[in-house]
Amino acid sequence: MQERPYVISIAGFDPSGGAGLLSDSKTFEQSKVIGLGVCTALTLQTASKCLSLEWRPIDEVTEAIQVLMENYSVSAVKIGIVKDAEYLGKIVETVQKGNSEVKIVWDPVLKSTSDFNFFDLETLPQLKKIVHKLSLITPNYNEYTVLKENNLLPDTHQCALLIKGGHREDHLGTDILVENGKEILLAPAERNTTYFPKHGSGCVLSSAITAELAKGKNMETACRNGKLYIEKFLKSNSSLLGTHS
Repeated sequence: MQERPYVISIAGFDPSGGAGLLSDSKTFEQSKVIGLGVCTALTLQTASKCLSLEWRPIDEVTEAIQVLMENYSVSAVKIGIVKDAEYLGKIVETVQKGNSEVKIVWDPVLKSTSDFNFFDLETLPQLKKIVHKLSLITPNYNEYTVLKENNLLPDTHQCALLIKGGHREDHLGTDILVENGKEILLAPAERNTTYFPKHGSGCVLSSAITAELAKGKNMETACRNGKLYIEKFLKSNSSLLGTHS
């Protein structure tokens, strides 16, 4: 009998293994869920820069999602890089056709740390009709600012919002969870610990939270547990590629 819940990562392939599908898969394994994967894009990148990106046709992506949803009892889905709002909308629609109760977490990666653009910002207005279908979105502080400026923040009574604090100049490392109209500050567990910047840390955090939701944790507990996971990851070594344990 299958004891671990199934989780799908719908994300890009990063050959360095630090972000995207490979990173999510490592996180899922350590979080004691079974990770499945659907590739949205093939990238050529290292831990420090992204050189190129090739999007997979949306029909191929949705077909793969449909096959997995039909054959596995999927509890939660994490979505990473997507081409634009229409691409995201079709992914969400396909997932919910397979299971209307599935938890969906979107990590809205608009561009890489090295300023490589992933998401077509001209389609931002179309997100308004999509975000309410999600369980959680996890923008970093810069992405949160873009969404806020475009009036695209979700109705918190329908979708929770986790603002990641890794890019903040004030209160560095403090995340903010907004759920049901209430703000919850998630401060670092250890303030005197050295945390090293890591390629793909946003992917790791969102996939760790997704795993916790799949195991039945409520949103606040899932985010707190995910934060403990990412803090361990950030102090794993001094390089840009962290290790999972």
